[in-house]
Amino acid sequence: MAKRNNVSTTDFILLGLFPEFQYASLLVYLILLIYLIALTGNSILIFLIWLDVHLHTPMYFLLSQLSFIDLFYISSSVPKMVINHSLGKHSISFIGCGIQMFFCLSLGGAECLLLTFMSYDRFVAICNPLQYTVIMNSKVCLLIALASWTGGALNSLIQTIYTMHFPVCGLKEINHFFCEMPAVLKLSCEDTSDYEMAVFVVSIIFILIPFNLIIASYIQIFLTVLKMKSPEGRNKALATCSSHLTVVSLYLGPGIVVYMTPGSSHTPALDQGLSVFYTILTPMLNPIIYSLRNKEVIGALRKVLRKKLVSK
Repeated sequence: MAKRNNVSTTDFILLGLFPEFQYASLLVYLILLIYLIALTGNSILIFLIWLDVHLHTPMYFLLSQLSFIDLFYISSSVPKMVINHSLGKHSISFIGCGIQMFFCLSLGGAECLLLTFMSYDRFVAICNPLQYTVIMNSKVCLLIALASWTGGALNSLIQTIYTMHFPVCGLKEINHFFCEMPAVLKLSCEDTSDYEMAVFVVSIIFILIPFNLIIASYIQIFLTVLKMKSPEGRNKALATCSSHLTVVSLYLGPGIVVYMTPGSSHTPALDQGLSVFYTILTPMLNPIIYSLRNKEVIGALRKVLRKKLVSK
């Protein structure tokens, strides 16, 4: 009952991440640590790509866009969760919930599209290297970034408006740590089956089709890599591609379960656990995966550190 004190009748109540977990404070502080690592890692990666002329290539431009998305994505849910926990407050306004849902869906959709374009970039670079600079020119890179951000935003705007228009009956308790669309939809006292089918169709466009395109790209890449005579070139290509596939698996895999299977088939705890992968863990892991296994990024970081040491 304490959670509902001083809460407006139009406010929602976010029950938080695993509300029945005994060590909730420890979990929140762990997520705060992950958040700080994600902010630091993605900011450093963006800075290095902007600073080092050797990283001014299509692949690193797209990687910088991924880092920007991840920075905003993790920031759309974690700060609110940490503040609510610290203040012992669990409410979020109707407008605040809609805004949070919009940004989460928008950034999530943008990342799905961008990961697909990144796999195409690697496909062209490895399977058609002589035409790479012609196909992946600066104009195409800008159009890819624009398409990813715009596509995610337009889809999110429509889904957010439609989800938030459903009337809510009874307690407005969202069994989640942020206003994720399927969790909010469960509160509706109207039949949402038709809309859930529409969400399924949209998920095919934003999750399943990108996933299949990425897999198809990497099958072609692996077949090409196997034919390479240079062990160094083969190892470099495999390292880059395996990093991308790791990110894709961690991000799209849980998304398929949450958005493309019936809500009744999984528990709120499972939904929350899977959401942690694509909203919290992936934004933290992306810069680590791409930088630790990438000699060019490591080299750029060493140059920056060397300049700092020399200047002192």
